[in-house]
Amino acid sequence: MIKGWIKSWFADRYDVDQIEEVIKGQVEKPLPENISWFHTLGSMSLFLFVSQVFTGILLLVYYRPTVHDAFESVKFIMTTTYMGWLFRQVHAWGANLMIIVLFLHMLRTYITGSYKKPRELTWVIGAALFFLTLVFGFTGYLLPWNQLAYWATTVGTEIAGAIPWMGNFIKTLLRGGGAVGGETISRFFVVHVIILPWVLFFLIVAHLFLVRYQGIATMDPVSPGKEPKLKEGVPFFPDHVLKEGIVFFILLGVLITLAILKPFDLGEKADPLQTPFAIKPEWYFLPMYQMIKYFPKLVGIFITSLGPLILVILPFLDRGKERNPFKRPISMMLGIAGLLLLVGLGMLGAVAETKKNFFGKTYEFDIYGIPRLIKANAGSSESLQPPQTPPK
Repeated sequence: MIKGWIKSWFADRYDVDQIEEVIKGQVEKPLPENISWFHTLGSMSLFLFVSQVFTGILLLVYYRPTVHDAFESVKFIMTTTYMGWLFRQVHAWGANLMIIVLFLHMLRTYITGSYKKPRELTWVIGAALFFLTLVFGFTGYLLPWNQLAYWATTVGTEIAGAIPWMGNFIKTLLRGGGAVGGETISRFFVVHVIILPWVLFFLIVAHLFLVRYQGIATMDPVSPGKEPKLKEGVPFFPDHVLKEGIVFFILLGVLITLAILKPFDLGEKADPLQTPFAIKPEWYFLPMYQMIKYFPKLVGIFITSLGPLILVILPFLDRGKERNPFKRPISMMLGIAGLLLLVGLGMLGAVAETKKNFFGKTYEFDIYGIPRLIKANAGSSESLQPPQTPPK
């Protein structure tokens, strides 16, 4: 009875039949036969974004974005507030998982050739979402105001300052002055909490609209004219919705498990007068950070900037008709090479300036990731590679 009254109330004011027809059309919209579990990665990204917004709002109740209060407020959240430690860890792990899931989502799109006509704009918006998520991580990393965050931000802004012509302006804009300080944390807070969430929200809405309007790409070659509409296939509801529901609960379990078993340590409060040894950015910036080491700074920045640029304009560079990965050997080889390069540089960046034990022997890695065997009976080290001079 209540349901009928509500429907009658809306029917007197809106064209309910037309709205129901649109909703029914989207729910019953067929999906191509090649739909798989990997096609749930987009929904996983959306869930993580919602999780970040929800946990971020809860953290904002106690967080204070000032040099004197930021560290203490995060410590208070983790030690005193009810369930604060869990929400902080879920927020921290959610940021990392969101970058991983978005990367895998783009990788799946690349492998299936779904970025090709007529979905070029969908890919460009998706790439923008990925890069903005990296900015999300960069701005949020400083907010706890601990030692690693402070000095990693200092290194990151110094690299930005090396950009020709506008580098000093960008560095000063990011820092709010000559060094990382109160103005920096204030600006990062505004970008992280106010600007980026709204920008991502509108881009996500545009991305979802295009995906639902154009549908999921099939494995058929690109049509010379307008892409024909799919009439038969896997139903969106309940088949694919059930997959997304299963993945949702698995991802939620993984997120909470990581938050409990592998919590992020808050560390020590930022001290501008004490520089820690071997400061590195977060893992998702390690490949770019390591690449810069092998070249003069300007050349390294130019080379690392080519990757994001190529990624954005990829649909306009790859004009081939085939989407099937087995019929695109050159694209697949280039993709595998790029993936191996990212993983390799990331691993080198992770071990650089560290000591590791392998088979009972200790190795010391220099800034390039080149190992040197440390003799057990001497203070010197035996180089496994010829010494190299750091780039000037």
